[in-house]
Amino acid sequence: MRHMPQIAHVDVNCFYASAERAFNPSLEGKPVIVLSNNDGCAVTRSPEAKALGIGMGDPWFKLAPRAKEWGLIALSSNYELYGDISSRVMELLGRYSAWLEVYSIDEAFLGVKGEPTHLHILGREMKDAVRAHIGVPACVGIAPTKTLAKLANKWAKNNPRFAGVCHWDSVPTAERQRLMRSLPVIEIWGVATRLTKRLNALGIHSIHDLAAANPVMIRDRFSVVMMRTVLELQGTPCIPMEEERIGKEQLIFSRSFATPITTATGIRQVMSVYGQQAAARLAKHDQQAKVLTAFAGTSHFNPHDTSYPSVCVPLPMPTADPVLLTRAAHALLPKIVDGIRYARAGIMVTDLRPSGNQSPLSLFENPHEERHIDTLLEDVTKRYGRGSIGLGHGGIRQGLNWTMKRDMLSPRYTTHWDELPLAKAG
Repeated sequence: MRHMPQIAHVDVNCFYASAERAFNPSLEGKPVIVLSNNDGCAVTRSPEAKALGIGMGDPWFKLAPRAKEWGLIALSSNYELYGDISSRVMELLGRYSAWLEVYSIDEAFLGVKGEPTHLHILGREMKDAVRAHIGVPACVGIAPTKTLAKLANKWAKNNPRFAGVCHWDSVPTAERQRLMRSLPVIEIWGVATRLTKRLNALGIHSIHDLAAANPVMIRDRFSVVMMRTVLELQGTPCIPMEEERIGKEQLIFSRSFATPITTATGIRQVMSVYGQQAAARLAKHDQQAKVLTAFAGTSHFNPHDTSYPSVCVPLPMPTADPVLLTRAAHALLPKIVDGIRYARAGIMVTDLRPSGNQSPLSLFENPHEERHIDTLLEDVTKRYGRGSIGLGHGGIRQGLNWTMKRDMLSPRYTTHWDELPLAKAG
């Protein structure tokens, strides 16, 4: 951190809605919301939608009756498009610094150096490049610490005079203090509702109050993590870069169903599909799993049916074999009660290990792994898309009415050949 005296935080504005507008300019200036899984509730709102009073998490069934009156445009979550746009944004930002931490799908931290004037120019270059080359708007906050960089970004986004770029140290001290006094402590990165109540009880109501607090007292009353936040607000870097992890600690495949499943046969197909998706993902990260957990559940809003079966299956050896993983997931089936309306199911693979670290005895070798079926599934899926290949019940084409409901899905412009945008010369 001593060699990276300044940190830039780049955040794409209203990411999902902005990604949609990048390929559909007719959405510009109109109230747009993007809905959660199964078109449930608003998870992204354009500024025009926020101006209508639409809140984060408002259910679509309540908004739909007035959508025409408001001119409100609702879209299903286009995860394929958003993931691709995110990877393009991060690749572009990586050209501006060798120190890049992708924090989420729409934001990243970069280590930057230079005088204040140079850093402000650099921030504007990054902002303009993301808009020009990717087609989405972004804001940039630059400060000595991650916490202050996030705060500077928030300021740049909400104060027009910054034009989307705020260099914290270039703002007069009195003005910075005035901002921190005006913002409640819950606005700071990492402070949630419950923690806010505890801070308020100590007389800490604003970000300025927190920055003025004694770090040792905060550590004793709360945690070392909270002490780091205080030190970061005081200008001392305490939250280091998180290096990119190779692989993951666990993988979860789970979705709510568009239509509830009422039979063990239906759940069998779900388990088969997820088991094979897990195998493909493990192969992608060159990992194997030792434990698989399968689960299902009814809706919390269903007062008549209550069933949450689950099963934990230790695998005989670390594996990414789709046959073994699917077979393990099917251990849930005896606990499924026909007639119960299951609204969700999934699997989780844990105790992940790098492939090839431990070679099994020949007596326990699996013929499916010798043939690299897991890698085959990943390669075919990557080339031809999800659903292009499957084993057993996971390859059945009919009866997929349980898959995620996306009735208002826009084209997946960059990931599906038959949905590529067309450009016509005038």
